[in-house]
Amino acid sequence: MKKILITGGAGFIGSHVVRLFVNKYPDYQIYNLDKLTYAGNLENLSDVDKMPNYHFVKGDIVDAAFINQLFEKERFDGVIHLAAESHVDRSITNPMEFIFTNVVGTVNLLNAAKAIWKDNYEGKRFYHISTDEVYGALGDTGSFKETTPYSPHSPYSAAKASSDHFVRAYHDTYGLPTVISNCSNNYGPNQFPEKLIPLFINNIKHNKSLPVYGKGINVRDWLYVVDHARAIDLIFHKGKTGETYNIGGNNEWRNIDLIKKLIEIMDRKLGRPEGTSLELITYVTDRAGHDLRYAIDASKLRAELGWEPTIRFDEGFEKTVEWYLANEAWLNNVTSGSYQDYYRKMYGE
Repeated sequence: MKKILITGGAGFIGSHVVRLFVNKYPDYQIYNLDKLTYAGNLENLSDVDKMPNYHFVKGDIVDAAFINQLFEKERFDGVIHLAAESHVDRSITNPMEFIFTNVVGTVNLLNAAKAIWKDNYEGKRFYHISTDEVYGALGDTGSFKETTPYSPHSPYSAAKASSDHFVRAYHDTYGLPTVISNCSNNYGPNQFPEKLIPLFINNIKHNKSLPVYGKGINVRDWLYVVDHARAIDLIFHKGKTGETYNIGGNNEWRNIDLIKKLIEIMDRKLGRPEGTSLELITYVTDRAGHDLRYAIDASKLRAELGWEPTIRFDEGFEKTVEWYLANEAWLNNVTSGSYQDYYRKMYGE
């Protein structure tokens, strides 16, 4: 029976990974470690929190003593590390928080795993989930490959790049059985509404302005979060130790085109005349260091492990909008902080 620690499991991507592992691997004991910051919400996992192989641990990866004690007590066989500060705008206003969580927190986990595994690495794996933003920016053509040099432009991407380097260093120096993946933008249910798609869904619904950076011409590759969780499952079990895998949706959109598509769907779902919400678009001063274009080449993952996205963007986008419209209570709770009441109810603190 394997014990798997998933950090950041109450967050957007993490909750989808936890759900997949809890349901797919009943013989695994899945431990969800989350600090429950503003973006962590245990309501994301209300459908699995009573499962016998699911365990929640509240804690901070920056607290080295706590992490060491947890690893010593539970003797994890594997780590899937998703806990991170991830919002670029927040990193610009408070870079130190990103350095502590994304860099120091990652090294604390590496040290703890190294200590309990004691060079006996059979059946062990430390899987670090990263972002395509570490590669910097692309021009009008080309895609990020696993061999693309790092060139981070924001405090967020710099902190993630640093954590990636530490993971590779622990593999090369100590032989720690690590693997890394770098993924493009995710969308889907349970995403905290500071990110573009849930934020704009909420704003359109309430006729609030839609702030678009610059001219809205920045391009991103979008991947449905459930497909990302599937890729994480595959890489964790079958990826080659010491390797990096890029995960992408092969689905590039300019921000302004994505927003207009979202408006089209929202107006239809809300029974408004087509194009009504276009007047909500407001162009604002561009973000400092805003990368023009990201695109992922996921051919290595496809060739070696047979993964590719299964959810077409039109289908995934419709499902995403429908989920947020059907889960207004979730949206209200997560934005108001009421999820803390759920935590106290479930865990008595």
